[in-house]
Amino acid sequence: MNTSDFYYELPKELIAQTPVEPRDSSRLLVLNRDNGAIVHKHFCDIIDYLEEGDCLIANDSRVIPARIFGVKKDTGANVEFLLLKQVEGNKWETLCKPGKKAKVGVEFSFGNGLMNCKVVEVKDDGNRIVEFDCHENFFSTLDKIGQMPLPPYITEKLEDKERYQTVYSNELGSAAAPTAGLHFTEELMDKIKAKGVNIAYVTLHVGLGTFRPVKVEDVTKHKMHSEHFEIPGETAELIKNTKANGKRVIAVGTTSCRTLESVTSQYGEIKPCEGWTDIFIYPGYEFKVLDGLITNFHLPESTLIMLVSAFAGYDNIMNAYKTAVDERYRFFSFGDAMAIL
Repeated sequence: MNTSDFYYELPKELIAQTPVEPRDSSRLLVLNRDNGAIVHKHFCDIIDYLEEGDCLIANDSRVIPARIFGVKKDTGANVEFLLLKQVEGNKWETLCKPGKKAKVGVEFSFGNGLMNCKVVEVKDDGNRIVEFDCHENFFSTLDKIGQMPLPPYITEKLEDKERYQTVYSNELGSAAAPTAGLHFTEELMDKIKAKGVNIAYVTLHVGLGTFRPVKVEDVTKHKMHSEHFEIPGETAELIKNTKANGKRVIAVGTTSCRTLESVTSQYGEIKPCEGWTDIFIYPGYEFKVLDGLITNFHLPESTLIMLVSAFAGYDNIMNAYKTAVDERYRFFSFGDAMAIL
């Protein structure tokens, strides 16, 4: 299968620049994965497609304001760092612009001295490993000086930083939001629970690799980025019980999906664990846990449209995307949603 097979025409004006209010007023395309049938709803209607005993698995990772601007200590030259993932302690893998200023041993200052860092390694791909030093807690300092790392296709300024967080975000560490969860309000989640649907959480810290284009034509030659995940004991137990009772496990977003499928592929079952995953799901993959998926509309030729094609069927997805374009759905991070059931 070729990368070009996953291309579709998207008018630029359909790329959502701002989130809708309220969150659950976004549109919802409901796709039947068995027969390809499509129904047009709004996200608040998702409750009508959930049954008592079903289990929603959501990613509770919280986006950090990972874009920071500083100066080179010895020259005062301006520099921008983008935090990609935590290596250990205050060591982070970062993107640096301009990279030529960030050689090993060079030091930088941010927020008028609130935070400092030193480059300790330059990786083969050009990313820098830097060690940060700050007087206060690292994340609280980052909250003061950092900006939200919005995707490159969003050009409008985000007025409220919380709109790039899910209402249930809890575990700091993502460089991008698990955007399928942005449609949920606390009120909608309460209604879902009141119906007898269980909601549990995994954590997968989303890296910016999620936006990287697939640069090879042969899909199987693509190398996925690696992201850190954790499945708590209560989530693993709930998934097992849901399956035992013949009910559905429905992932909120591709990150939750990748976490569940990665663990099952590795251990043969869902179990409490943490680690790193670079699982790449594309058509031909046999799903081991998932019965349903709530997701957004993804970029052409991306690993994410390949994942949903694997779950719903290639023809079903390409037809659904064409329909969404024809019906003027809003696309990508702040766009509308799809439920594949």
